[in-house]
Amino acid sequence: MAGKLILCRHGQSDWNLKNLFTGWEDVDLTDRGIQEAKDAGTLLRELDYEIDIAFTSVLKRAIRTLWIVLDKLDRIWIPVTRDWRLNERHYGALQGLNKTETAAKYGDKQVHIWRRSYSTPPPALTKDDVRHPSNDSRYHGIKNLPATESLATTLERVIPVWKKQIIPQLENGQNILIAAHGNSLRALVKMIEHMSEDEIMEFNIPTGIPLEYKLDKHLNPSSRQFLGDPESVAAAAAEVAGQAKHNN
Repeated sequence: MAGKLILCRHGQSDWNLKNLFTGWEDVDLTDRGIQEAKDAGTLLRELDYEIDIAFTSVLKRAIRTLWIVLDKLDRIWIPVTRDWRLNERHYGALQGLNKTETAAKYGDKQVHIWRRSYSTPPPALTKDDVRHPSNDSRYHGIKNLPATESLATTLERVIPVWKKQIIPQLENGQNILIAAHGNSLRALVKMIEHMSEDEIMEFNIPTGIPLEYKLDKHLNPSSRQFLGDPESVAAAAAEVAGQAKHNN
């Protein structure tokens, strides 16, 4: 039998709070984000989850979320893989800009396309821009780093992690926790559930609420559920959907 899979989007970040496009910018959690991570860890402990292996990105908001969750589970000793390919999607030249001001400049329709279309990326960064990942030492030696991404291209870089690193562990019956980002996790969801482009664009993942998959021996999902109080989960999902709709 395949192991269980838990996906957890990082807690609220500083730039989530400030309404800025974040992408690969390495911002930390807010006090609320820290509490969301603590609540996620506490919930998993109360439900008696035993996590064997964890994966995360190389961005501190996801890493710190994972630290906090594993600490609550008393599992800080388990193997952890940090992989840049689990980073949030790269928002290109929008990174660091205020979402409301950007919508005022380019129009709500254009910003909505950049944010929520499946295959249309925002404007790209130039290589001499300090925000370009080639100027960040954590990506030293990595070829073909993105200067902007759509969800489609984010999915392309997530696929090898899923196939080569995560699937073999699930097939060995290992329970896996992935603490990552809204779009890298949605890429995983699309693969796991074979969702269409339209379906995944309507699927929202709230911060700090664990999403559990039970998988059969072929790694097809037998169930998927957000863990926790249903009303709280619904309210959090609606908040994320509202952000996407109104660009705020």
